[in-house]
Parts: sequence; C-alpha cells; structure tokens
Amino acid sequence: MASAAHLGWNHDAVRPRSSLGPADSAADLALAVLANLKLAVAVLDPEGGIRLANPRFASLFADASAAMALRAALQATAGGTCEVALDDGRVLRVQAAALAHDLLVTAEDVSDRVAAHARAAADARVDAVTGLGNGLLFKERLTALASVPEREAGPAAALTICLDRLREISEPLGQPLGEAVLRAAADRLRTATGPGDVVARLDDGKFAVLQLGQPQPLAATELAHRLVDLLGRPYILDGHLLTVEPHIGVALVPLDGQDGAQVLRAADMALSLARRHGRGGFRFFESAMEAQIQARRRLELDLRRALTLREFTLVYQPQVNVATGQITGFESLLRWNSANHGTVSPATFIPLAESSGLITALGAWGLRTACCEAARWPRPLSIAVNVSAMQVVDPGFLATIHGALTESGLAPERLELEITESVLLHDDGAALDVLRAVRDTGVRVSMDDFGTGYSSLSRLHSFPFDKIKIDQSFVRAGPDHPSGRAIVRAIAALGHALGIDTTAEGVETEEQFARVAADGCTEVQGYLISRPRPPEEIGELMQAPAFGARRST
Repeated sequence: MASAAHLGWNHDAVRPRSSLGPADSAADLALAVLANLKLAVAVLDPEGGIRLANPRFASLFADASAAMALRAALQATAGGTCEVALDDGRVLRVQAAALAHDLLVTAEDVSDRVAAHARAAADARVDAVTGLGNGLLFKERLTALASVPEREAGPAAALTICLDRLREISEPLGQPLGEAVLRAAADRLRTATGPGDVVARLDDGKFAVLQLGQPQPLAATELAHRLVDLLGRPYILDGHLLTVEPHIGVALVPLDGQDGAQVLRAADMALSLARRHGRGGFRFFESAMEAQIQARRRLELDLRRALTLREFTLVYQPQVNVATGQITGFESLLRWNSANHGTVSPATFIPLAESSGLITALGAWGLRTACCEAARWPRPLSIAVNVSAMQVVDPGFLATIHGALTESGLAPERLELEITESVLLHDDGAALDVLRAVRDTGVRVSMDDFGTGYSSLSRLHSFPFDKIKIDQSFVRAGPDHPSGRAIVRAIAALGHALGIDTTAEGVETEEQFARVAADGCTEVQGYLISRPRPPEEIGELMQAPAFGARRST
C-alpha cells in the first residue's frame, strides 16, 4: 500500500449529490454524510485497495509514508484499535472492523489529545514545590531498574534523605519559608548529583536519589558524604539564618532488594537508624537492620499497651541544698517494667514515645501521678516533672496541668516543670506564651541540661526561668578537662546574678560535690545523695539526717 492513489483512491469514490440520479437518493445521502465527516472513513478490499473513502481519509493518507504506516498497523493488529505515529509527528487512532468481504477503517487525529495526556502524565511526576521528580516518578524508575538484569542495568544505589528540623522552621516562621528551604535543598541536590541520576522529593522534607552507572558502594559513600555536608550547611533566606539536619539511608540495587519496593524499604530502614543516631550522617542497609526495625515495632506496640496494663511507675531522686544539706525537693523519673521486655531504659522508650506520638498521653500520666503522690508526702517539698517539647505545644497542655493540680490538691508552687531548650526551638511566641501562662498559675519552670543546647544564654533572656540545671557532662569533667569546671563556675555565677537557682546534676563523688559547691551551685542531685527511690521510701528519706550530717557519721 504505497498511497491512497495506489490503493485505488479516486475522487469519484465519494460522489457529489449533483452527479447522482433520483434512484440514488439514499446513496446520495450516505455519501454526503461521509464527505462531511471529520472522521476519516474508508472501505478496503482484501488486497488493500480502496473501494470507498471520504476526503478526510484521502488527506490523512495522501503521502506514501502515511499509507505505509497505516498498512503496517492494520497488519500488526489484525483489526481492532491501534495508534499510528506519522513521520510529521501526528498520532492517529485507527479502528478496523471486518465486513462481509471488506474492511471498514476509520481514523482520527488524536495528536492534541495524546500531547495533553503526555503533559498531564509528566506534570503528575513533578514536585510542584521544587521542580524535581516526585515519589511516583522515583518509584517507577526504581521499579524499572530493579526489573532489568544487573549485567544490563549496571551498578546502582538508592538514597533516601530526610531533612530533620524542617518543621521547626515551617511551624514558627511559616510554610513559605519552609518551602524556600526545600527549593534551596533541591538546588544543592542537583549540583551534587550526576546528569544521569534520578533526583526526587518524596514528601515533606524527604528526598531520594537513584545513582546510576557508578561503581558501588564507593560512589554512594562519596555522594552521601557530600550530601550530608552540602544539605547541612546554613541557608540564608529572607533574612533568616536557617539550618536543617540531613540523614541518609543507602540501599544497593539489586543487592538489597529484588524489586523497587524492597530496595526503597531497605533504604528507609537505613535512614531510620541514621536518624536515631542523630546529628546528621548516613547508614548503609544491613540485613540485621530488618530484625532491629521489627524489634522496635514490637517495642512500640507494647509501649502503646503499657499504660493500660499499668506497667509504668515513678521513682524520685532528691535534690539537696548545698549550704544546709537539706532536701529541697525531688525529681520524678519514669520507669517501665514491661511484661515482654523486662526493664526498659528511659533512653530507649522516651525517644520512641516521642517519635510515635505517645509522649503526650504518657507525660500526662506522669504529671498526674507525680502530683498525686507528692500531695501525700509528709513535708510540702517541691516535685519536678520532665516535660517534652511535644507536650508543651499540645493544645491541651495547660488543661492537663490544671487537671493534675485539681485532682491531687497539690499547691501549684510545689510543682516544677523541667524543660529542655528543644521546647523553645518551636518558638513562634506560642511556646513562650504557654510557659508564661504556666508560671502565672504559680507553677515553677526550670531549664534542664543547661549548656548543651543551641543558644542557652538567649533562652535565659527570653524567659525568666526559676532554676537552671547544669548538665552532668560538665559536672563530671575531670582535671583533664578544665573547661568543664569553667562552664559550671560561669553558669553558677550567671544564675546568682539573675537570681536563679542552679542545680548540678549527676554528682556521684565527694570531690564533685566539693567542686560544684565551691563553684557556687545552690543545689546538687545525683547518686552521691541518693539513687532514685520508689514512692513508698520517700517519707523515710525525708526523715533522714541532713546530707552533711550523714557524711560526718
């Protein structure tokens, strides 16, 4: 089939009305309709010759290449529907239906429709904020790569990247600034990756890179190092100096998964462990990680049930006035004795409670229980309760405090809330407003682990804390680390100047006690004074001699 003319096309195939006699009126009408259809219509004989065709068909298949494309399509599909791509870029949708002896062929130019569909498909694979590919594109490319034999695809690595602390920018400073950070991070990703790599934003502050055609794992190691450095550098945007904390998980293709979903899951497991170590960094997937992740999930499930099963208890560690040796109050500390896991360290379950969102309910239980138990003490000493950043920003936090005080009957001035500087990293004014409202009720607020955070002095300026707790890492610094003692001395002097009590945490030896006392701390807490004690032993501890008298006996 070389062209419409070669197939028997002639201009009499569809005759105008004036050339037909009265007996041909029905045929006249049918042919007139065919002549005015936008749809190309033809009837082909068994040899491919044209018995009948309308002008639209003649115009579409006037040249030899179009006629050849039609013939090839009809032979390949043996009827039915197919699309024919012409040399000039147009796309035709062709349908063929068998008649008694011939073939009815219709054709429609769907070029605009196909182009629009292609544009929509491309747009559906682009992240609107950064202009990178999105999760759909990344998963398609990763799945396609994993389905190709390694000898054909070559070495590859999948990296998932999480920008932690992004929410601490978006929430207080607004979503537009958070998106500006994402765009800046995307630009850095583009500069750090190769032209053949696939770079995508999966969601929120999570990105992914599919590294292709490079020797592995060396290339992925170098790229991960480069990205941790680049993405962790400050961003100067709209007058703000902003930082995020990049963590990266790396999985190799096909070593760490037989399909795209397995590879991505492996990279996410490695990312999870990298985030758990904190302070930026990356991890490669290891087979043992799956067992660790599963163990963590089981622990989280048991943590969710632990409150209902009453597996949590509180213990109390005394705080002693340096000058008098008298106990001034206690810090409540949470303990978990799990039926399935035994005694679980707070260093394990507190971060898990925070990451899973359980900390609000757990913290509320701890606050209420501490208030109720302290209300029964024989002496009205203070009770300090640790409060997480998630609790402070929870809309029901003030109501939780009010409920705990009301239920227990504890005087507000006996309650002290210990916060870390991470609470104030959420500061758009709201966290400070909550803390001021807390103090207005008579409840005291102290800053825990002072000196280890991001900008301790500025925090003291922004909020009038009642107490500073000096982190034990400075208290325990030995003679080989004179800077530790200098920091303790400086914080104690600062507290004295501001009229703020200073408590040295983690005092375990007489030498440490003497040192922090000489440096000006007003209180001490640690194993030298007492290990944390269960509630039933608090009365006895209160009746014991002052700490100085105990040391002299």
